[in-house]
Amino acid sequence: MIISQPCECVVGDRLLTIETGKLAKQADSAVTVRYGDTLVLVTACIGDEPREGADFLHLTVDYEERHYAVGKIPGSFIRREGRPGEQATLAARLTDRSLRPLFPKGLCNEIQVVVTVLSSDQENDPEVLAVIGASAALAISAIPFNGPIAAVRIGCINGSLVLNPTLPQMNDSLLDLVVVSTKEAIVMLEAGAKEVSEELILEAIKLGHEANQEIIKLQEGLQRVCGRPKIEIGTAEVNAELLAAIPSDLWGKLAEALSQTDRAEREKAIAAVEQEAVEKLEEAFSEADIIEAVEDQLRKVARTNILDKKLHLDGRQTKEIRPLSSEVSLLPRTHGSGLFARGQTQVLTITTLGSLRQAQLIDDLGLEETKRFMHHYNFPPYSTREVKRLGSRSRREIGHGALAERALTPVIPSGEDFSYTIRLVSEVLSSNGSTSMASVCSSSLSLMDAGVPIKAPVVGIAMGLVTGEDNSHVVLTDIEGMEDHYGDMDFKVAGTVEGITAIQLDIKLQGISYEIVAEAIKQAREAHLEILDNLKQAIGSNRPELSPYAPRIYKITIDPSKIGAVIGPGGKTIRSITDEAKVTMDVENDGTVTIGSPSEEAAQKAIGLIENLTREVEVGGTYTGKVTRLMNFGVFVEVLPGKEGLVHISELADYHVSKVEDVVKVGDEIMVKVTEIDRMGRINLSHRALLGDLSRVQGARVPDSISPGGHYQRRPIPRSGAPGRSSSDSQRRYNK
Repeated sequence: MIISQPCECVVGDRLLTIETGKLAKQADSAVTVRYGDTLVLVTACIGDEPREGADFLHLTVDYEERHYAVGKIPGSFIRREGRPGEQATLAARLTDRSLRPLFPKGLCNEIQVVVTVLSSDQENDPEVLAVIGASAALAISAIPFNGPIAAVRIGCINGSLVLNPTLPQMNDSLLDLVVVSTKEAIVMLEAGAKEVSEELILEAIKLGHEANQEIIKLQEGLQRVCGRPKIEIGTAEVNAELLAAIPSDLWGKLAEALSQTDRAEREKAIAAVEQEAVEKLEEAFSEADIIEAVEDQLRKVARTNILDKKLHLDGRQTKEIRPLSSEVSLLPRTHGSGLFARGQTQVLTITTLGSLRQAQLIDDLGLEETKRFMHHYNFPPYSTREVKRLGSRSRREIGHGALAERALTPVIPSGEDFSYTIRLVSEVLSSNGSTSMASVCSSSLSLMDAGVPIKAPVVGIAMGLVTGEDNSHVVLTDIEGMEDHYGDMDFKVAGTVEGITAIQLDIKLQGISYEIVAEAIKQAREAHLEILDNLKQAIGSNRPELSPYAPRIYKITIDPSKIGAVIGPGGKTIRSITDEAKVTMDVENDGTVTIGSPSEEAAQKAIGLIENLTREVEVGGTYTGKVTRLMNFGVFVEVLPGKEGLVHISELADYHVSKVEDVVKVGDEIMVKVTEIDRMGRINLSHRALLGDLSRVQGARVPDSISPGGHYQRRPIPRSGAPGRSSSDSQRRYNK
């Protein structure tokens, strides 16, 4: 039994505390990590026996957000947490990618790490604590793990690098970089940036690696006090007798198969070598062992070819990019589309524009509640010539989509400058390496085709690495699928001509040096400039006009005191406007009204309705109003929505009117002029004052009266002395 044991150190200007032995005592190991008032519980468990038939690491990392951590009740119908949201999935991937390289080869037991956010102060990021907690839990457990590791976040605020800035501070940061490292080397990097320089990125990486050392020492101290002996695992070695029995000419055929540039042809050639080996050796060895031996040799041949020849497997120079292709406007009815291909990797991205009310609602532990820019990534099985069941989005798809979204976000115009919700969908049509970075390129094409005024196009490239036993290494620009599979690094770098907007580093080694990271970033910069030139050949800049099929967004400003009149009781008025004009409307507290419409005609109709609701009646103004009430002394006319005025019986015509019913009825439309607004706000109107003007406009005799339908017709003039009220009597009644 482990006695409760806290360990503390200062990171940045706050205390980091790791404690074990108090919670979750039946797990193989459990720790809590606290930073400020953010606290996470991390547990680690391992299966008792290796998974039968397994030849790879069965690691599962789950990141569980609890809404009680920020004092919230979930927004779902059942009012409890459901499946992990996108941010929780990304946090799980961040931890998984940091841990995975540090498990020894041959460990095939099922391992599960569960991170539960118990408390969040919405200032200190629980995602970084999850990495630290997972490392600490594995370090003190019996699970073989070549750690510990540590993680910090680096920001750049007001020109200075800041260690573990608070979440509110990150709103003003040019850089959001997570650095994960061991004592000796860098293990994982992930960053979003606002077009920062390569030099700033490298300086931030160095700062993060140095800051991690104190956290690693903290875990080492905890491990000395509470650590358990690691379980023994067997090492799976390829049968030496089997390797000797394989004919040597097959290795030459493997090298020839690897040189095929077409992925399908290469896989076919490799399968033929495997089949030949099985046919020659199946009497002495099992088919599974033979294929494993061929695969092991294939990996060695691939890595040796790259190290010895300093070339890609397909014969390219190390810095050479596969053939590029860019195209726009492929789809006739979408708002924007872009197709980008790099070798056999091909991605089509579609842009869809909508109103601001279509922004995504976010129900997690973060500060943001909505998101108006979204990038979604789909990776169908046909893209790799496979047959698989289509289902919900995988963690990989969510992660690749989020990486591309992060790379593009710095160039997306603000809601004030471009009042649209923007959704991008990247469809991977063919895959042979780095579809996420191809998605960035096709997204830039699609956005420009849609007429979205992005600051600059963003492109991306994947960098690879192969290391030798003699510490030699080769950095590869634009790795393909097999180089990713057999290589040591997948380093994705995205940016504009001005600088970097996103990076993501995943490795299979125990760590890589700062110098290799710097070399890869420099080569990526050269590749970015070449890809940008290719994009410009397809579309030089953003289209000046939106697609005719895109909705039109209009903004008007009203007096904030009139917002209630536009919305109406219970939203009745705004609903009537949207239903009548067939538009969408959003009203801000400052009086900004955003109208989304499929056509300008519909938008102008809505604008007219809003202006009628909010404009003031002016003395001397002329209005066409509707008769709402008949009185003995006159009629009431609604000149603007909700605003009525009185037309005295003496002001209905240029002759004596005995009864108002002789001239108008309820529902008639009548033109009136505002003659007075008294100190009590009552509006006096006149139709008679306009009759001369109407006559001159029509070039005809002044009509004597108004028909019930609002049309002018001639009526007999009543005899003098006909009964009727005096104007003074009727006015007194109105004043009452």
